[in-house]
Amino acid sequence: MSDTRNIETSQPTGPTGRSGPEYSAEPGPPRRTAWAGMVVFAGVMLIMLGAFHAMMGLVAVFDPGYYLVTRNGLIVSVDYTTWGWIHLLFGAVAAIAGVGMVAGQTWARVVGIIIAVLSAIVNVAFIAAYPIWSTIVIAVDVLVIYALAVHGKEVRDY
Repeated sequence: MSDTRNIETSQPTGPTGRSGPEYSAEPGPPRRTAWAGMVVFAGVMLIMLGAFHAMMGLVAVFDPGYYLVTRNGLIVSVDYTTWGWIHLLFGAVAAIAGVGMVAGQTWARVVGIIIAVLSAIVNVAFIAAYPIWSTIVIAVDVLVIYALAVHGKEVRDY
C-alpha cells in the first residue's frame, strides 16, 4: 500500500523564516562553516581586549608613575588619569561587545569593529608610554577587525 497523505511542497526556510538559495539546497538550518569559530575567537578576543584595557586604565588611574614617559612624551598631551578612564571605558564596551559577539548578536559585530579600530588608534597614541604592551593590544585589535569584518555574519543564525 502506498502513503496517500498530502505533502505540502513549499520552499524550505531557515531558522529565521527566511527563504532563498542558501536554504533551498537542503532543508534545515544553513551549514556551519569552519569560519564560525573565527567569530567566536573574535568575541573571546574582544573580552580579553576589554580586560587588557581595564588593566591599563586601572594602572594609569592609580599609579601614573608606572608608565615610562611623561605626559608630554605622548602623542596627545593629557594626564594619565584621563588616559586611564578612556582605557576603562574602552575595556567595558569591548567586553560587552565580546559577550554579544559570542552570543551571535549583529550589533556586537558592528560595535566590536568600531571598538577595535578606536582601540588601535588609542594604543598608537599610548605607544610611547608602554610600547610592548600597546603593540600586543594593536595586534589583537587587527585580529578582531579581520575576524568580525570578514566572517562576522556566520554565527548570526546559531
